[in-house]
Amino acid sequence: MSYTGGSPKAEHLCVLVHGLWGNPDHMRNIAKGLREKFPPEELYLLLAKRNSGSFTYDGIERGGERVCAEIQEEMRLIEQRGGKITKLSIVGYSLGGLVSRYAVGLLHAKGILDTVECMNFTTFASPHLGVRTPLKGWHNHVWNVLGARTLSMSGRQLFIIDKFRDTGRPLLSVLADPKSIFMSGLRRFKRHSLYTNIVNDRSAVYYTTAIEKTDPYKNIDSLNINFLEGFGDVILDPTNPFGPRRMVPDPASFSSVTKSSIMWLKRIPFMLALAIFVPVGVMAFLLNSVIQTVRSSSRIKLHEDGKAGLDVHEYRVPLWITEMREEVEHVFGALNSSQTQEHLAIGDDDDEDGDEMEEHRARMKRERRMSMPMQPTLALAPCQFEMIDALHSVRWRKYPVWIHKVGHSHAAMIVRMDKPSFSEGYVVLRHFVNDEFLI
Repeated sequence: MSYTGGSPKAEHLCVLVHGLWGNPDHMRNIAKGLREKFPPEELYLLLAKRNSGSFTYDGIERGGERVCAEIQEEMRLIEQRGGKITKLSIVGYSLGGLVSRYAVGLLHAKGILDTVECMNFTTFASPHLGVRTPLKGWHNHVWNVLGARTLSMSGRQLFIIDKFRDTGRPLLSVLADPKSIFMSGLRRFKRHSLYTNIVNDRSAVYYTTAIEKTDPYKNIDSLNINFLEGFGDVILDPTNPFGPRRMVPDPASFSSVTKSSIMWLKRIPFMLALAIFVPVGVMAFLLNSVIQTVRSSSRIKLHEDGKAGLDVHEYRVPLWITEMREEVEHVFGALNSSQTQEHLAIGDDDDEDGDEMEEHRARMKRERRMSMPMQPTLALAPCQFEMIDALHSVRWRKYPVWIHKVGHSHAAMIVRMDKPSFSEGYVVLRHFVNDEFLI
């Protein structure tokens, strides 16, 4: 059965947008799940393809322009075949969720959303707040600044150190501005859903994919997890995901100490391999980053000059409205996940000055009052707190996911490839297709 495209009779178009280093095939199992339930006469599926591979380095806005162009072209082709799209849904995975939010703003500004009923906007493991690790002091300048330079323009935007056009602000901050075309377009959808990994997501951790100020799952062994009925031990109950677990300490014994020692000894070969191969992987990753950044810069210039097959002037609309590849990813994920999140603490001072420092201090105090003792507020950037408040205005339906079988939950969540260790991802997709997707 073909899972892409559809019949001219289909009035509902669903667009699937892959993530960083990705390609349309990464969205294959989401599309298959939708097609198994909704026939071609009921749902038309478009897997966006113009941002494949290293093209995702070129920046979120260029990716959004390409996706917007693909949607327009597909709608025109459907009309030429005698069809008419009256409903629109968009599904974004990882970086694709941010690219989709940008494309939605363009579709809104160009009046295309006026012609359709906006149904579902769904993201899987998308870093809505960027991938900046919550760190304080000099750590922030080591990883969050240097790490941003490894992914060309997209890296700077994901680490929120860019200044988008003439706004002087990071692109992600502009994407979440309540008065922007992007938030206006996003608000038009009937349902906003997100799926977020609570553990083992090396590419995009919980706080950013869940749009939250805390990470209650950092010490997951201290929690009693409540799962959604009918979905095994994979999807947590969104209304009551966890409670405290009563811990009963076990008395130390010779056998337990011996077992611990044996486990430590078994880890020695792995640690030695790590010491040998990680530096090699890091060097290869950095070398590839330099090459891809140079290539990306060349593509960006062609794109901006209108020589890449897209008239950029058509997509450079006003931002404001008056109405209110696998191994490379693994290395980057390992580097990113090695950064330990830090929390705000009473008495902490940032390096900000004047009114901005006072405003940030006031926000910190508010966050401390609102946070439960077991959920300290993460040391996010001021603009990230603003993004959270703005994005919460669209009332997301949030589904925490616990992938147990594999340490790369980012890929397993959507079954990015067919392998037994990714099988829990099919539970997530079943929930999305049967319980969440509005037709």
